[in-house]
Amino acid sequence: SALGVGIGFGLQGIVNNFVCGLILLFERPVRVGDIVEIGGRWAKISRIGTRATTVHTYDEADVIVPNADLISSQVTNWTLNSRRARLIIPVGVAYGSDVEQVMELLRACARENPNIAKAPAPQVLFLSFGESSLDFELRVWILDVDQRLTTQSELHQEIDRRFREAKIEIAVPQRDLHLRSVDESVDLR
Repeated sequence: SALGVGIGFGLQGIVNNFVCGLILLFERPVRVGDIVEIGGRWAKISRIGTRATTVHTYDEADVIVPNADLISSQVTNWTLNSRRARLIIPVGVAYGSDVEQVMELLRACARENPNIAKAPAPQVLFLSFGESSLDFELRVWILDVDQRLTTQSELHQEIDRRFREAKIEIAVPQRDLHLRSVDESVDLR
């Protein structure tokens, strides 16, 4: 009977993964070819089996994920209904910058990128007066989630280029240092 109990506990995970595999095959919350985010890693579903699912990461690694993990854990499927995805680019500029000019330059960067959807239109928000910067966000919809990182890089480059041309400074943290006492040898220098 001890052997039977041991075998039962050993098969529990296999049976759980098998049942979860059937759920995946019938409900289809993920399909082969979908782009998913599992545990903070982006991957493409390459095979769904009855016990485990194989995902291919952007690091060219194949990861075997037990089907129970796909059913019981949070999985973001970026392509279940659409290949579009929203991209948010935070931008901090130096105090004293022309707010309207910053907002228009950010909109122009987004409008001219071919990977960004025209509708809904790119949105620029002036979020806050930060500790060392005026904080903005550029929010855009990209047409294909596969182009997310490429589009983000292109936007960063274009924002940097346009801000340099317009002499708008991207803010860096600034700290004031107050000295209460200074050694005389340092003070004389």
